[in-house]
Amino acid sequence: MKYGFLPQSIPAYSSFEVVNALRAKHPDYTYKPAMLNPTNPRDRAQDWEEDVISQFAKNTTLTEYVGQRGTASGQAMFIARPIRLPNPACLQCHSTVDAAPPTMIEKYGPANGFGWKMNDTLGAQIVSVPMAVPLKRADDAFGVVMGSLTGVFVLIGVVLNLMLWKLVIQPVTKLSALADRVSLGERDAPRVPPAPKDEIGTLSESFARMRKSLVHAMLL
Repeated sequence: MKYGFLPQSIPAYSSFEVVNALRAKHPDYTYKPAMLNPTNPRDRAQDWEEDVISQFAKNTTLTEYVGQRGTASGQAMFIARPIRLPNPACLQCHSTVDAAPPTMIEKYGPANGFGWKMNDTLGAQIVSVPMAVPLKRADDAFGVVMGSLTGVFVLIGVVLNLMLWKLVIQPVTKLSALADRVSLGERDAPRVPPAPKDEIGTLSESFARMRKSLVHAMLL
């Protein structure tokens, strides 16, 4: 600090530079220590960031604020946390120009980053992420769920149709064909095979008794 001001010694500067390395591959992901009166001009809050900071200034117990905003690449979600001044040691550099290190003034000038007061809401740390990725994942998950449900309903429909054909339609079709043959006087028509004890089985037994009575009547 005596011979040269090192910006990388400031945590906010370091974190900003680390995220800049990430943005080389993911430019839609951003981090910014947005300040109302920053030392480094690049940290100055934009209009929407000032609105976020004002939320923390109005409610000093608020520790996190989440919202959405429109960007050139689409909707983005942001998470913000307040930057307040709880440590009096910071006032050694940010109280007045006269108290600030000459090396810092030489680098950033005497116009910004001064007049800070204890416990003031100075800004907010804001992380923004694009909504396109989670929305796409949600759409993909919705498609998988709907596809699975459709497949399950189709499978249930096929199984029910097979059971209906096997348990109802096929036996009734055989009884109908046999009834036609008996009605035409074919005495050698095959007998009704034993059926399970259900409605179709009861119908088969009734038809067998009717056929037996009919043959007996025809022999008399």
